[in-house]
Amino acid sequence: MKRTNELIVALAVMAVIIVITWGLFAVGDNMPRGVTPFSKDVYQLHNLILGIVTVIGVLVFTAMFTSVIVHRKSKGYEPAKFTHSTKAEIIWTAIPVLILVAMAIPATVVLIDMEDTGGAEMNIKITGYQWLWKYDYLEDDVSFYSALDRDSNRARQIGSGIDPRTVENYLLEVDNRMVVPVNTRIRFLLTADDVIHSWWVPELGWKRDAIPGTVNEAWTYIEEEGVYRGQCAELCGKDHGFMPIVVEAVSREAYDAWVAEQREETARVAHEAARLWTREELMDHGANVYQAQCAACHQADGTGLEPAFPALARDGTPTGELSEHMEIVLNGRDGTAMTGFRERLQPQDIAAALTYTRNAWSNGDGEVVQPSTIAELDQG
Repeated sequence: MKRTNELIVALAVMAVIIVITWGLFAVGDNMPRGVTPFSKDVYQLHNLILGIVTVIGVLVFTAMFTSVIVHRKSKGYEPAKFTHSTKAEIIWTAIPVLILVAMAIPATVVLIDMEDTGGAEMNIKITGYQWLWKYDYLEDDVSFYSALDRDSNRARQIGSGIDPRTVENYLLEVDNRMVVPVNTRIRFLLTADDVIHSWWVPELGWKRDAIPGTVNEAWTYIEEEGVYRGQCAELCGKDHGFMPIVVEAVSREAYDAWVAEQREETARVAHEAARLWTREELMDHGANVYQAQCAACHQADGTGLEPAFPALARDGTPTGELSEHMEIVLNGRDGTAMTGFRERLQPQDIAAALTYTRNAWSNGDGEVVQPSTIAELDQG
């Protein structure tokens, strides 16, 4: 009778623990299943390991709570007295080893598959910057930068007066999305230009560090068309939280059309850099470039955040010599957080930003900088 009661208590405790565990999993969020074969393998591996450790946890806690409830001293139980049991030691050593082997085999298969980047049909180089990404499509000769979109950038500014909840995909939208074809094996080559970044899109099933001076590899094969969002997963500096990633997977036909559009845009940009811009055009475009590239540090009104980010309004750098101002914008300033934009922006973007900052905020009637001037400096 005593053994029967103990068994009933043990089963009751186990049932309670199972119900609680199931409830926690039911109301919680599991990891995303993903849209690639690899991400689905990772998801299945995750569920397998989770199931194994859950069963172990239920058995261990059932034994523990049953012992506490049934075998407590107040009921008159006396502890068993023994010093050694070879059989018990073999059992509690062999069983965990077998469990670890059972988990290690599928985990090893998935890890090997993760590192196998061979057989790629296209290659994309990803370079991390503070705080944006550059994508180079090596076979298609397409290259562009991808930064936080303008609406999110405005809303996040101190004193903007914009409710972030009114911004769609707040802090998870970019100005230029990475577009890739579905059902294509793609290899990513990841590096960084300044500090360590980490490129992460959960639906792809992996993340990789982008390290200066090092090239890491990863691959994907997206099976479903759609838009997949991620962000930098490494603490890369002041604006780490404003460095999103957006991957748009489309059909092969749509991808080929997008590549053609990008090449046309490259030709258009070259034409824009060669023509003569009016002052109004430079000021209008410069305001947009400033908000997207400069306002994060120097503030929307140019007041800056001293001492790390000096003011650009009223007696700031833009009121000094134009040559010095251009040197700082193009090549950055050593010993500060100011990085050069020579490689990041087009000549018309840099010229417009220079013109805007030299004329905005009552800085005076400063010079107008033409894109052709910046293009000549780049060639020199």
